[in-house]
Amino acid sequence: MHIEIPFIGQVETQEQTDWINAINSIAKKFRLVPLDAVPADQLPQVEIAVVASPQPEKLMSLPNLKWIQSLWAGVEDILSSGIDPDISIVRLKDPQMAESMAEAVLAWTLYLHRNMPLYKRQQTRKIWQQHSLSTPQTCNVTVFGLGKLGSRAALRLKQNNFTVRGWSNSEKSIDGIDTCYGTDGFESVLPVTDIAVLLLPLTENTTGLFNKSCLLKLPTGASMINFSRGPIVVETDLLDCLDSKNLDHAVLDVFNEEPLPAGNPLWSHPDITVLPHISAPTTLSSAAAITAENIDNYLNSKTIPASVDRSRGY
Repeated sequence: MHIEIPFIGQVETQEQTDWINAINSIAKKFRLVPLDAVPADQLPQVEIAVVASPQPEKLMSLPNLKWIQSLWAGVEDILSSGIDPDISIVRLKDPQMAESMAEAVLAWTLYLHRNMPLYKRQQTRKIWQQHSLSTPQTCNVTVFGLGKLGSRAALRLKQNNFTVRGWSNSEKSIDGIDTCYGTDGFESVLPVTDIAVLLLPLTENTTGLFNKSCLLKLPTGASMINFSRGPIVVETDLLDCLDSKNLDHAVLDVFNEEPLPAGNPLWSHPDITVLPHISAPTTLSSAAAITAENIDNYLNSKTIPASVDRSRGY
């Protein structure tokens, strides 16, 4: 008899069904079901939950919950939800997500490097004017955040001949990539960054990190790609720096509030590209396989997969 594991999340009904079907097609020792399908008298027996932006009160309805498997890489909403600190939070670590992110970072870095925003502005004014093209080697790209996503993105950029640096909170080493870390490293790399790629986790230390003081240390005409979390960038400061032409363009895939409200000025700013959080979507098939394997392994060994360090926020 299979153990029933509840699915808890704020997703559309069809998306929930798709996740449940995909995971159940692979699972060996358990069956994933919606939380409301678990009988009330069995809730105290639940040790594991699969979650996608879960409602805190539903997690708290499971008194003996030991760990949760998130279907997303970001877990800041769970960390801030007030759930029992003894509950382990397992992020989705999907190699396919790293590949998708690296592809997106390369695509939008090329977009900026090849002056696509400039040509777009010319199109709106019906201007036919060619501009000189520099080589990727002359373009200094810094990847801020060197976890699995950031490291893979940095390597992909390097493979495409960009001059790549990486910054992280703690010391990291990546073959072929110049890296720096900490406050001193952050201050030193900003003035030599033509394109800043943000792939940082949202923590107490990174919230508001890219404020006006930081942005003004980038070279005049630098650009930004934010594929991490919206609150890492102070929106009003970013707008000011674009308006003053200290920055040339920003590609934004994440925001303080999502979906981005229709009245938000980011939508209409000529030097901002707005994307609807699509840089590295979760791939159903690979994420389902990882989730099923993590839970089956736990049911065999009672060993919880590597989980989030709450003191660091990731």
